[in-house]
Amino acid sequence: MNDLRQLRHFVALAEHGHFARAAEAVNLSQPALSRSIQALESQLGCSLLDRHSRGFSLTAHGRLVLEHAQRLLAGSRALSNAVSQLGNLQSGELRLGAGPYPAARLVPRALGAFARRYPGVQVRLQIDNWQQLRQRLLNDALELFVADIRELQHDPQLQVQPLRRWPGVLFCRPAHPLLQLGRALQIDDLSGYALAGTQLPQEVEQALKQASGRSQPLGIACDNFMVLKALVAHSDVLSLAPWDVVADEVQRGELGVLYLGTLLQHSAYGLVSRAGHSLSPAAAEWQRLLLEQDQALPAAPDQ
Repeated sequence: MNDLRQLRHFVALAEHGHFARAAEAVNLSQPALSRSIQALESQLGCSLLDRHSRGFSLTAHGRLVLEHAQRLLAGSRALSNAVSQLGNLQSGELRLGAGPYPAARLVPRALGAFARRYPGVQVRLQIDNWQQLRQRLLNDALELFVADIRELQHDPQLQVQPLRRWPGVLFCRPAHPLLQLGRALQIDDLSGYALAGTQLPQEVEQALKQASGRSQPLGIACDNFMVLKALVAHSDVLSLAPWDVVADEVQRGELGVLYLGTLLQHSAYGLVSRAGHSLSPAAAEWQRLLLEQDQALPAAPDQ
């Protein structure tokens, strides 16, 4: 195989799940895309697709080739980026990931600082939970991500750098009934209200289960933190988060905070990259700016 074009065509077909849409995505006619896939099958000596009346599905060989093709293409893209960025940061692409909480405040500040300095670098940011981000990193679809690291710190495939810790808080709308109690809040006070949040690390979920007595502490699970904030602002639903991601809204009077002593654990943000892999110039610079922004955020108030 002299180049990666056929692999790109196959990956596009697998990702779009439809010949016409995949052909459009790679700027080919549908017959030309079909010929490219057939040529790839001939070179590899196996069938990649099971063709049927409803379209197609990947064979076992097809799933294996897809996995390796995605890694090869990501590696090719990373090489091109590193070469284009060598000596300057006027072009290229940077693929990053972020968990819902870091994506709400810390990551946008670092990206803003990066974009001001290097407007020619295209940034692609994927927001997801730490498990999905880890998989994308190991598949070379991401170069670096920021997320909860509680379940990642001892993974030998990862390089993990802890970031600043923030106290966990429960937040609610400013006129929430629990803010009017006039006494210290108890865990039993929460029983009449739904609790919403992002996917929880196992140790956080277990702590909430023990404290609340609920087998499923989250009544509403959503990894989009903007949705959670809007939900809380317009209902009596409660949500939990590290202080830093609600600080601006609390200070503007748009959200209220409920304190439960030491029940809620601290955040555990961290920068995660592949162990033994050097970062591209753009990723190294973004990492520097993120660490700078991490230290510049104002401290949480005493509880």
